[in-house]
Amino acid sequence: MKRNIAVILAGGVGSRLGMSTPKQFFKVAGKMVVEHTVDVFERNQHIDEIAIVANPMLISDFENIVLRNKWHKVKKILKGGKERYDSSLSAIQAYANQDVNLIFHDAVRPLVSQRIVNDVIDALLSHRAIDVAIPSADTIIEVDGNDCITSIPDRSRLRRGQTPQAFDRQVIADAYERALKDPEFKTTDDCGVVRKYTDEPVFVVRGEESNMKLTYREDTYMLDKLFQLKNTEPENTEHVSDVFRDKVAVVFGGSYGIGKYVVDMLRESGATVFSYSRSENKVDVAQRDSVAKAMTDAHETAGHIDYVVCTAGVLNKEPLATMDYETIQNAIQTNYLGTVNVALEAYPYLKQTEGKLIFFTSSSYTRGRAFYSIYSSTKAAIVNFVQAVAQEWDGDGIKINCINPERTKTPMRQQNFGIEPDDSLLMPERVAEATLQTLASDCTGQVIDVRRQKD
Repeated sequence: MKRNIAVILAGGVGSRLGMSTPKQFFKVAGKMVVEHTVDVFERNQHIDEIAIVANPMLISDFENIVLRNKWHKVKKILKGGKERYDSSLSAIQAYANQDVNLIFHDAVRPLVSQRIVNDVIDALLSHRAIDVAIPSADTIIEVDGNDCITSIPDRSRLRRGQTPQAFDRQVIADAYERALKDPEFKTTDDCGVVRKYTDEPVFVVRGEESNMKLTYREDTYMLDKLFQLKNTEPENTEHVSDVFRDKVAVVFGGSYGIGKYVVDMLRESGATVFSYSRSENKVDVAQRDSVAKAMTDAHETAGHIDYVVCTAGVLNKEPLATMDYETIQNAIQTNYLGTVNVALEAYPYLKQTEGKLIFFTSSSYTRGRAFYSIYSSTKAAIVNFVQAVAQEWDGDGIKINCINPERTKTPMRQQNFGIEPDDSLLMPERVAEATLQTLASDCTGQVIDVRRQKD
């Protein structure tokens, strides 16, 4: 099996962005764009190695970024050149005489999904040149030198190119060897070089609209919003049960529903679990003193805490104008202030163990809806809180993520919606499984989507 090398093309200076710093260093969601990009490939189980191609003047900057992020897969920081294709050539030459796949990706496309990366790698099993593209939603016109239309191609056959672009190293090397002998050669696209100078077919993998490239200043606003709504599927971590043996977990809201399944699964996996809730032992996450005592008791008993999970929450499906104010206060204090309280009290213990913290949002967080004003707004606040604190605590080694299940069969939902067909709901054990997978992963600052598994 060939090794898969991700080549992050970070040699640009970002002149069109209109900023003094290179666009790959622009900060969004608490991290530099290039950090988000490399994180995607660092986490992908099919990527064996990462090489970053940078402007020669910025090599030391990238060395510091690699050390700060503790990326294990980044093995090379290569010097780029004046032209876009010089960066590709730098990687091609760095892996000369090696039978590998090179997967080129723009450093300023930080929202590339694991699905796209996996599909590209799967395609490399049967093709030697891969592009990523999406259908064009707009009509494309061709104009002459006087800005008059000369043709209107059939939109159904047109695609808008993205990255990654992936190749058997020998294929892209041969294409450039021929291209560089052509006095008319000029390109900004590696697939274009293969297409023009070889007979190798280029297979196209479906991209995504969110896999946008940071190019102009206006893109920064869109990128920021997309990161706010970003979610991902739980990682398929193998041998999850082995991870939790001899670990210590504290679960708030562990007496029923999703929390109860999390407690049971962690115990079955060999973890020591402390379960707290108002009904079980009168622990109320809305009261910081109550959370503090629970954490202290668990730590004094077990000696350390590796994981903290908070599933506690309340839902009151009712118009705002008719809600009792005490009900409003209770919902805000439990859903949001409870999240803050658990995070604050968990911090010193998780800092000692470089542990992991998980909160829960809801699919309603992306848009406020009638009858959900308090619930959906507190769930949106939890997402922003998790994304922000993940960056603040990254240097302490603490991983913090947010589980986003679709409609789930829980007692809380039944109280508000009554009886619903089981096949229309996500089962709580599926959410608990995703929670354990997230605890077993190294991701942080993520909104983990949990959906029903389709047949």
